[in-house]
This record gives sequence, C-alpha cells and structure tokens, in this order.
Amino acid sequence: MQPDFKIQQETKKFLQTMINRILIRIKVLQILYAYYQNGTNDLKVAENELLFSLQKSYDLYHYFLLLIIDITNLQERVLDNRKHKYRPTEEELNPNMRMVDNRFVKQLSENESLKKYVTEHKLSWSNDQDFIKTILDAITASEVYAEYLKNPDDSYETDREFWRSIFKKIICGNDIITDYLEDKSIYWNDDIEIIETFTLKTIKRFDKNEGSKQPLLPMFKDLEDRAFAVKLFRESILHGDEYRERINRHMKNWETERIAIIDLMIMQIAIAEIITFPSIPISVSLNEYIDTAKYYSTPKSGTFINGILDSIVDELKKEKVLFKD
Repeated sequence: MQPDFKIQQETKKFLQTMINRILIRIKVLQILYAYYQNGTNDLKVAENELLFSLQKSYDLYHYFLLLIIDITNLQERVLDNRKHKYRPTEEELNPNMRMVDNRFVKQLSENESLKKYVTEHKLSWSNDQDFIKTILDAITASEVYAEYLKNPDDSYETDREFWRSIFKKIICGNDIITDYLEDKSIYWNDDIEIIETFTLKTIKRFDKNEGSKQPLLPMFKDLEDRAFAVKLFRESILHGDEYRERINRHMKNWETERIAIIDLMIMQIAIAEIITFPSIPISVSLNEYIDTAKYYSTPKSGTFINGILDSIVDELKKEKVLFKD
C-alpha cells in the first residue's frame, strides 16, 4: 500500500502546481484536430493558433470576474431606479443594499491585475446588458440570495461565500449562459467548464487583507508552461506518424477504421507527453488523457485508451526509451 499512497501524493501535488496544463492539453487536442482537418501542414500557423486560443481562454477567465462586477452594478442601478419611480413603496425607498455593498465585489472591482487586463484587452459586457439582466434576475430569485439578505453574519467572508455560491449554483453549468458564451466566441466552446472551475478557485482564494493587490491566476504558471504547450503540440505533429504506427501495433483486437479519430489523436498526444517530458509522472499523463477521452469521445474510450497506452508504456520501457515511473 505504501508505494501506491506515495504515487497518489506525488500526483496530487503535481496536479495542484500544474493545474493550467489541463487546459493546455485540451487546447493541443483541439488544434491538432483542426490541423489535420484543414490539411494546411503549416506548423507555425498552427502553433500561433494554439497560443491565440489559450489567450482567448484567459480572456474568458477575466470576463467571468468582470461579470460579477457588472451584475452588481446593474443591481445598484435597478434599486436606484425603483427609488425614483412614481410612488415608490417603502421597500423600494429603503431597499436591502447588501448585494450592492458586497465587500468582496468592491475588492474585486479595485483589483489592479483585473483592471489592467480588462483595459489592455478591451474586455467589456457593455453590449450584453440583456444577458446581464437575465443572470441578475436568476440571482435575485434564488434561495441563495434570499438567505444572504437574511444572514445575520455581516462579514467579508459571508460576502465572498455568497458569490462563490452564486457562481457555483447559478452560473456554472447554466445552459443559457453556456449557449450565450459559445455564441460570443468560438474559442470558448469547450473551455467554459474548466474556466468556471478556475474562477471558483479564484473567488475562494480572495483575502480581504490583500486589498487591490490580490493575485489572480496567471495565464501560465511560468515560461515553462508556455514552452510545454508549444513543445507538446510540435512533438505530437513531428512524430505523429511514428506514434500512430506504434498505436496500430497495439490494436490487435480492434478494427482500426472503427476507432474514433479523436481517440487516436488523444493517444498520439499522450505518447508525445510521456516521451518528451521526463518530469511529468506517467500516472499524471495517463489520468489526464483518459479523462479527456471520456469527455471528448465515447463512454468506452477511456478504458480502451488506458489499455493501449499501458501496453505502449511497457513497450517503451523495454526498449529503453522510457526511464521514468
């Protein structure tokens, strides 16, 4: 049991420090698929498309954070308009301003990194006010909102937890929001779920003591991550024929023409990663690509890919091509 536990601990630690690589692997798969479909064979153009696609995902991360601010600002305008309408009710004259005065949102709106990125990349929800209103209506009609207004604990932590709950229960997985975002950018079609996860992690990490300097998740952890993206894609292409030949040798009991093209590409990238990056544990690579197969291919793809890749890993070790665990 001890060796298995050690591997689990090392894998967990690795995943915690390399979380952005999950998105990188997905993007490499998407661009690899497009590369073969387009048939242009221009590696440099494809690499630029990969980096641009990752940049658009990073835009979405900031759009989600900006969305929280814009929803709050709209709520303030709504409550103010009600105050000034003809014959407002007592409740409209004295509304509960807790959501408007939310401390976490105030800190987020002052965040230096967010403001800088939004300005430099010209991000804005200004042309999406109907969309913002739809989300605001869903929030104010929710139990989370009602409980928040009645919560006797008036603290920064309560304010932050309110938005974490709202994001998790109302924004994440919301088909209306997903459809709208997919229409807004084709680059977001398969990114939304994972970027929502990054946004939730960011909300949870916010600390009132950090003030306007609260760090946001970087696009890349460091230059090594950017290099990882380009090198993984490049190696998958340059050695694609070699990797596919190896895959075919291990598909004795499978009819090649019946294997999903996406499964072949997933295995092609997985082999490239396993061979090219000695610092990444084999178990991490296998788990990532098996999960990717379950999401992007058929229900049985994960089991199939696991079996093929296990055989290939054993073969690589016997050939003295692979020296890691």
